[in-house]
Amino acid sequence: QVQLVESGGGLVQLGGSLRLSCAASRSIVSISNMGWYRQTSGKQRELVAGITSDGSTNYADPVKGRFTISRDNAKNTVYLQMNSLNPEDTAVYYCNARLSFLNYWGQGTQVTVSS
Repeated sequence: QVQLVESGGGLVQLGGSLRLSCAASRSIVSISNMGWYRQTSGKQRELVAGITSDGSTNYADPVKGRFTISRDNAKNTVYLQMNSLNPEDTAVYYCNARLSFLNYWGQGTQVTVSS
């Protein structure tokens, strides 16, 4: 099992930046896939970015070139650097870890981008 705690969300203006952090309760070295998802009211949760244990990354098309996912195994933390934010990025952002064929989620952090 693993517990995930997100932080770093908040209110930012159009074009601004935020960095989200996801702190895990255990070592993430052996967690093969971690990622960030987001969800808005009435919509399904969608993948924003993912990172594997060997550092391979993938991004949803709307965030390519603006968001960067990274992991610090020494700190058991995954980050999401978000630049050039726009109102369409407004959502609750969730950290995800896939471990032993199970999905673990954090409680989410709200990101609001004002125009």
